[in-house]
Amino acid sequence: MHKYISILLLLVSNKCNSQLDKPITFEEKNKNQEAIIDKYVVNCAKTYSYERELVEWQKCLDTGLEEDSTVAYLWQQKAMPYFKAGKYEVGMAYLDKAVFYDEERWLSYRAFIKCIFAKTYREALTDFDRAIKIEGNSYVMDHTYNFHRALCYLQLNEFEKAEAIFDEDIKDQVKRLGEAHFIDSFYYGLSKYEQGKWEEAIRAFDKTLKPYPTFAEVLYYKALCLARLNRFEEADLAWSDAVKNGALGNTFNESNSIYEKYPYQVRW
Repeated sequence: MHKYISILLLLVSNKCNSQLDKPITFEEKNKNQEAIIDKYVVNCAKTYSYERELVEWQKCLDTGLEEDSTVAYLWQQKAMPYFKAGKYEVGMAYLDKAVFYDEERWLSYRAFIKCIFAKTYREALTDFDRAIKIEGNSYVMDHTYNFHRALCYLQLNEFEKAEAIFDEDIKDQVKRLGEAHFIDSFYYGLSKYEQGKWEEAIRAFDKTLKPYPTFAEVLYYKALCLARLNRFEEADLAWSDAVKNGALGNTFNESNSIYEKYPYQVRW
């Protein structure tokens, strides 16, 4: 009798263990992680200001990570306040974790941070090149991956590479969308400006000024080109418009320009 009871208990135990060892499905994992995000980000961290209550913000996220350390969004939310505070190395350690757990979602964001915030352009290029291999020339923060790649080369003084990529990306946008983002034309003009192609730069700047005629930086660099061509009367007019519009705040309207100075952005 005891022998049969022992066998029965063993079978029940093995059944329970097999149920416990059953791998969680992708849908179940997603559902669990969404619940953690809702609990510890939406209803905890975001009830605080990360600018004034960073300790409370981070405590919420840390508690969520104790439940599941693989939730990439929690790592990204831990990183984000440090980038906006200029503490790039601190933030990057957390963002690397987000990329580790969800590369497809956060790789391009890390590349953007390296390009615009941390200004580690070679590293940004490595990330953008991999992101393009994974998903093609997609978008991050309203601009294509190739736009950011060209911006990196511009900042590395590799002006011909920057010009070629801007040119290709602008043509691609026009083909797909009917027009390119006006910021692309501005930086395309700057890649020409840096090579002394004054007239070509002016043509690119004029394309930016068509939808945004008060863009102070464009007027500023156009004035410099006009002066180089000895067109001083036009240069003075463009310079005057640049200073006036700069004082009025008609400058970069990129969402992150309030946190970080963009390449060639002028402090008016």
